[in-house]
Amino acid sequence: MQVTFSDDKMKAYLGFQRVEGVIRITVRELETYLASQGVKHGLQSETLSLVCQKPQDFYFNQTVIAVGTPPVNGVDGFIRGLFEVKEQGRKPVEREDGSIDFKEVTQLANVKSGQLIAERLPPQPGQAGKAVTGEEIAAKDGKEANFKVGKNVVVNPEKTAMYAAIDGLVTKTDKEKLNVFPVYEVNGDVDYNIGNIDFVGTVVVRGNILTGFRVRASGDIRVTGGIEGAEVESDGSIEIAGGIIGSNKGFIKAGRNVKCSFIQEGNVYAGEDVIVSQSIMHSNVRAGHHVFCAGAKGLVVGGLIQAGERVTARMIGNSMSTATSIEVGVQPELRQELNELRALIRQYSESLDKTEKALSLLNQLASTGQLASDKLAMRVKLTSTKRQTLEELQQSKNRILEIEKTLEDTSIARVDAVHTIFGGTKIVIGRYTRFVKDSSQRVSFRFSDGDIVMVPFF
Repeated sequence: MQVTFSDDKMKAYLGFQRVEGVIRITVRELETYLASQGVKHGLQSETLSLVCQKPQDFYFNQTVIAVGTPPVNGVDGFIRGLFEVKEQGRKPVEREDGSIDFKEVTQLANVKSGQLIAERLPPQPGQAGKAVTGEEIAAKDGKEANFKVGKNVVVNPEKTAMYAAIDGLVTKTDKEKLNVFPVYEVNGDVDYNIGNIDFVGTVVVRGNILTGFRVRASGDIRVTGGIEGAEVESDGSIEIAGGIIGSNKGFIKAGRNVKCSFIQEGNVYAGEDVIVSQSIMHSNVRAGHHVFCAGAKGLVVGGLIQAGERVTARMIGNSMSTATSIEVGVQPELRQELNELRALIRQYSESLDKTEKALSLLNQLASTGQLASDKLAMRVKLTSTKRQTLEELQQSKNRILEIEKTLEDTSIARVDAVHTIFGGTKIVIGRYTRFVKDSSQRVSFRFSDGDIVMVPFF
């Protein structure tokens, strides 16, 4: 008999090298032999018994006769935000007709100075495993979690709890920082009576934001009315009870999410999700993660919709084949950067061509000894310019390669048509494009085996 081990020593195998005559062996004798071969843990008693009863059944196999105990990794520590418990009851409410009521999410998570807003829970250690040879296999302990401290919050000396430093609203901004912002309320429209707003906190507008005005907030922005062609920017989320009628003016930009009833001729950008209950018409919409427009109407027609991961709508396009573009599978800002870099490379190439032609002429003059002092200085300057342009050109090309690598990862990218997608729609996933010619119902577009495929939507 021969005993062999797996590379990780988590399994021991028993094999018969040569068989002559009848083999008789007891379980105790087999255990003693295995121990002499270094098998000290995880013996499979039932298998050993079978081997001893009918060894002929195991002559030409490598039989697993011992299995080690794998290590159990620890659990990472985490930050538990107490205000998030309140947010669980603030999810959008779906009406009987399928539309979504976002008014229920406009309640503000106000806290008092000194109030506990987050706790840090410690990590749990791992449990070591054991190889079949008896050796201990180390487990990974859980990692410590750290508070991501924003504005107007304090952490106790033990670094186990975070408290509000002022009365205000708990807001999570980019990079998951926790802040407590005071709230600025506008009881009416943002118009000439109010003027532009630039506020380090959360802004609540109990009216509309009119065309031509600007609202900037470090926290969230809540609008009980609608937004026209204004510039509205938030490091947190923007929630609009009404809709956006942009008339191709201004923009809505959020570090996290944008939620509203409809978008018409608007420019909307969100670091995470754009959630619309009714329709997106002839607009430019960009979201880092998802664009959802799947309410009772759920219509997306015209314009350009871009999402890092997924676009879901009830209806995409219309029966008149209005040109509608849906792009997923890459961060919208990276796609924008890619276009800018390609334009920059064209500029660098044109500049380099002009520089090389001028240098060639100056080098010819230098070879005949006709290069004056001012021309010599120009030659030195052009040589320096050429070197710098070449470096910048290479940097731009390297950055393009980095971005194009991200275009290859399209595993989670998809476009979902919950009800119907019409002809005239262009689907882009990563670097691949597909034009929809005929309308289809309840379909999903994904990337598979070098092509964009259409599968049933579930």
